[in-house]
Order: sequence, then C-alpha cells, then structure tokens
Amino acid sequence: MAKTKIKYICQDCGYESPKWMGKCPGCHQWNTMAEEKEKRISSRHAIGQNPSQKTSRPESITAIQSKQEMRFPTDMPELNRVLGGGIVPGSLVLIGGDPGIGKSTLLLQVSSQLANRQINVLYVSGEESVRQTKLRADRLGINVEHLYVMAETNLQEVANAIEEMNPGLVIVDSIQTVYQEEISSAPGSVSQVRECTGHLMRIAKGKGIPIFIVGHVTKEGAIAGPRLLEHMVDTVLYFEGERHHTYRILRSVKNRFGSTHEMGIFEMKEEGLKEVTNPSEIFLEERSQGVAGSTVVASMEGTRPVLVEIQALISPASFGNPRRMATGLDHNRVPLLMAVLEKRAGLLLQNQDAYVKVAGGMKLDEPAIDLAVAISIASSFRDQPTRPDDILIGEVGLTGEVRRVSRIEQRIQEASKLGFKRAIVPERNLSGWSKPDTIEVVGVRSVQEALQIALGGA
Repeated sequence: MAKTKIKYICQDCGYESPKWMGKCPGCHQWNTMAEEKEKRISSRHAIGQNPSQKTSRPESITAIQSKQEMRFPTDMPELNRVLGGGIVPGSLVLIGGDPGIGKSTLLLQVSSQLANRQINVLYVSGEESVRQTKLRADRLGINVEHLYVMAETNLQEVANAIEEMNPGLVIVDSIQTVYQEEISSAPGSVSQVRECTGHLMRIAKGKGIPIFIVGHVTKEGAIAGPRLLEHMVDTVLYFEGERHHTYRILRSVKNRFGSTHEMGIFEMKEEGLKEVTNPSEIFLEERSQGVAGSTVVASMEGTRPVLVEIQALISPASFGNPRRMATGLDHNRVPLLMAVLEKRAGLLLQNQDAYVKVAGGMKLDEPAIDLAVAISIASSFRDQPTRPDDILIGEVGLTGEVRRVSRIEQRIQEASKLGFKRAIVPERNLSGWSKPDTIEVVGVRSVQEALQIALGGA
C-alpha cells in the first residue's frame, strides 16, 4: 500500500516543510504554508510514463543537426511579434494576467483563426461550462467547425481527448483548475500545479503539439503558484492593462524561441481584441500643447520604437519631508535625477514635491528615458514648457553627462514619421548613421546643455 506523508508547502514560492510555520523561510510571507498529503506511487503507474519508451543517449554537439524552428503564424501580427514570429510546434506557453483583462478572449480569437485554416483546436475550459464558452464565442462572432470546446478539470480526461483528437493546438484555461487524481491535494495547490504542468509539458514535447496554459496572478501581479511553473514552460507572457481602460499590453518575460523584450498592444472592443498598429499615435493623441512638465521620449520595446509622453509636476512641499512619486517608471529614478539636477544644474529641488508619470499606462524601464524625465522635472519647476515638436533621448549619469543609447536611428525615424521637428540626443550618437531630412538632430554632452537647448536657457 502506498504510504501517505503530511507536509506543508508555501503556496507562493513552493517551499516545503515537515511542520507548519507562520512565516515561510523561502519568501518570508506570512500564513502561506498549507497542508498537503504526499502519496508515493510507483513510477510505472505515473501519468505520462511509458515503460517501453527508449532512454536517450548523449550525443556530441558536433554530430547534432541544427535546423530552424518551424512556426505557424496567427492572424495577429502583434501576437506573432511577442512570440518571436509565430507559434512553435511542441512549445508550452504560459499566459498570465489580472481577472477580466482579456486572456480567454485573446486565446479564443487565436483558436478561431487557426480553426479557420482547417487546424483542429482543443479549448479546455476548467472555469466555464461549454454553454458559457459558446456564449462568449457568439459575442465575438466565432463559429468554426474545427474548434472543439471541452469543460473538464480532470487532467487524465484531457490527456485522453488529446490522444484521441491529436489537435494542432491545445488551450488549457486555467492551470489552477485542473488536477490529477493520484495527488490528494486540492486543485490549484503547489503539487497539483507542478505535476499538471509537467504532464502537459511531456504531451507537448512528445507529440509536437503547442499548448497554451492560462495562469492566475497574485495581488502583486506575479503568476500564482510556485516559481518553478515559469521555469518549466518555454514562454511566459503577461497581459497587462487597466480593466477600466481599453488598451492592453502583451509582454514576453521569457521566450526560448525569441526576444524577451517584445511588446504587443491591443484595444478591447465589443467584438474582441483589435491590434494597435501604431501605438505612438495612441499614446500621444491626448497630449496637451504648451504645458510645462511635458516631454516626449522614444523608448525601445524590443525591436519597436514607441513614442510616449512623460509628465512631471513639481510643487512646494507642504510638510517637512517632500514626496517623490512615480507611475510607469522606477520610483528610485526620480530622486536620483532630481539630485543630479540640483547638483549639476543648480535647481533647488530639495523642498519640492515631485510627481512623475508615463502617460497612457505604459511602463518604461530603459535608461534612455532619463533625459526626458530630467527635462520634464526642470520644465515643471521653472514653469516653462518645452517645444511641442521636441523629442528627448539619452541616459543621464551622476556627473550630469548625457550618455549614448542604442538603436538611435530607429528612434529618430519613428519621431520623424510622427512629425517631430527636433531631437535632442547624446552627442556620441550623432555619427555612424544617416539622419532624416525632416528632423533636426541636436547632440548634447551634459544635462546643463540639454536644459539650455530645450528650455531656451531660462
């Protein structure tokens, strides 16, 4: 008879302990240790194990034939960009996001597009009935014969359906609802999530079927379950955005078949998600003209330049300790740049409250936005607007120098395409590329120089 063992597992990080503890030693979170029963079973009875399967042997890397990964693209270029060019057969893709953000809608639309190409798609829903999925499909205008829907949470039944159908794509919504009967813990627990993902990975690799799995997220925004879940899959996508705004951003944070810096932008409409082909226009369409504290920067999101507005508001501090707040960028960057402006440019900012925001809900984390943030702060402090057709690009060092950035040509071309007339860039970025005739490119060495040019030396 199999022996049952009691253990306590942290539901956030997967730390295991033989006894209960109030604080997890792994992630230092309180009240996350949950009791689970571990039942040891023979490996020959485990799901997905084939006793007759031959074991692999080591091969010399020089004897292995390299070949390009075959992909089949969807009808969504934005999704193809994030995936690295399309869906790779045999890949396991994890997509996470807040409830109601549009994960199921996106995957149902992708399923419909592939089913229109006579590819059998199996959509497994563990949270909705078949009728509920049909109602959502009707709302999106989806009615395709090759799209099969299954409301099931037992992983063995899902595996049997995959074996019987041999579909071209499988979607499991969500991984926290499916379970294996051999594991006594509840669905969504660390053990169930880990084992179910492992079994789906073996199916994907063994049969060459791409599988998309949906993951719930915690209140901090990370995918729920053990961190091991993200290590097991090939690609991790995050679907971001505010539920009360129409724009959604799909980011890749891990991708074994492409870049991890790509971003796709969608707009949520009544008939489903629509792609945004020119996000720079969207982020700048509501920009106020002639207002102090507003600048525009060209940020690289993977291989795509995106123009976004950075807003700053500087006001006298009402209390002894001034506030520093940032939305859409690292909050530590604001006091750092304010210290540089105070020390190198002579702006008295130590008694000022500072609020900096990236307009449009974007999140920027590259150093090339430093110069635009610094000029926005100085513009608001002096109450003097910059030119509305100026764009600022550059990294600011602690000594006040403006350092070179990457992909300057693509950034300038995007700014020129949207009608900007002058670009203030690092001086070391001026050589080695051809400048468009429609935009003036000005090189600066220091943040003092940039202030004199952008604000007219006021």
